[in-house]
Amino acid sequence: MPDEGRGVGTHSEVRGSPEPPGFESSTREIPAPRRVPRHVAIIMDGNGRWAKQRLLPRVAGHRKGVEAVRAAVRACIERRVEFLTLFAFSSENWRRPPDEVSILMQLFLRTLEQELAKLHENGIRFRVIGDTARFEARIRELVAAGEALTAENRRLTLTIAANYGGRWDIAQAARKLLAAHPEAAHGFAPEALEPYLSMAYAPEPDLFIRTGGEQRISNFLLWQLAYTEFYFTDLLWPDFDKAALDAAIASYQRRERRYGRTSEQLAPSG
Repeated sequence: MPDEGRGVGTHSEVRGSPEPPGFESSTREIPAPRRVPRHVAIIMDGNGRWAKQRLLPRVAGHRKGVEAVRAAVRACIERRVEFLTLFAFSSENWRRPPDEVSILMQLFLRTLEQELAKLHENGIRFRVIGDTARFEARIRELVAAGEALTAENRRLTLTIAANYGGRWDIAQAARKLLAAHPEAAHGFAPEALEPYLSMAYAPEPDLFIRTGGEQRISNFLLWQLAYTEFYFTDLLWPDFDKAALDAAIASYQRRERRYGRTSEQLAPSG
């Protein structure tokens, strides 16, 4: 509902509905310092190049990439990371050759069929973010079933971003906000969008990793990465293992997370 006590110009400012438990906005609050990142987000890049280097078809790289996902999940659990978010298929990936897109969809389908029960057995909550309407019915059914099956699990929340784009996420959040609060058309505070974002159930990522040597975020979690620490590696995703995750976390641990403050403000008093 609008907050009549605050305005933007001549418009009242919509504040939004209460946030989910544990949600933190790094632009409003200062998150507690953490030795191990609570939330790790990864762009898994390099499957095709991994296969090409070995004179294999690209699908071989994607299959090997699924093995790397399993390893990353195990490694995060061992290191007590609470949230792992993986960029599996972007809204721009539909531009790839149709044969490759078809292979990726079939691989996604088979992986869901094979892995959902295992995730549940291991106490892992499964979520998918993105516009799933474009996927075939069987994929949508498995996603819904997997999310329902694992909803109460808390050992690790594994989120797969599929047909996801950061700009799409912000736009769909704005549509939902306006549908719930038509008065927001006259102005709203940034935090009013947060309950409607795809990852409103999770804290903002502490650590963002991109494999494959590229150094860009490619329309991934544009809102949520506001104060995330970035780590880029030349390793191709199928080669990303526990040691590589440890190197990324070690880099994160050397960062000074100021959230707009000065270094002197972080120094212990006395």
